[in-house]
Amino acid sequence: MTQVKTGDTVGIHYTGTLKDGSVFDSSEGRDPLTFEVGSGQIIPGLDKALPGMAIGDKKTVEVPAMEAYGPIQPGARQSLPRADFPADIPAEIGLQLQMQTPDGQVLPVTIVDLTDDEITLDANHPLAGKDLTFAIELVSIS
Repeated sequence: MTQVKTGDTVGIHYTGTLKDGSVFDSSEGRDPLTFEVGSGQIIPGLDKALPGMAIGDKKTVEVPAMEAYGPIQPGARQSLPRADFPADIPAEIGLQLQMQTPDGQVLPVTIVDLTDDEITLDANHPLAGKDLTFAIELVSIS
């Protein structure tokens, strides 16, 4: 029976949950997630759980925040004067926006706090600082 090794391209079905059991992502109803093992295309904690698996194998993988999207970076939050925020965009907590860095990269941000004078934006990944659980099934190896 062929087992996964670093460098293989694999397909997995998965369901990702948080500590409270809420689902944050799933491949249910979609094609399997396909990637090269060990290439850095997925979070490290999930990537390192795959070697040794065979087609049809299922497992549950606990991924600590440090092996997922990392800790929350306080420096990734920035407040700006409400007057500097575009008037045509409705300022509401949870709104996801894209900003451009000085070097031209697109940076996704979320509005996390509002006052009469300021809007606070957070560029942390929404799952930063969270431990994740994945139920996975290996469906292909090539």
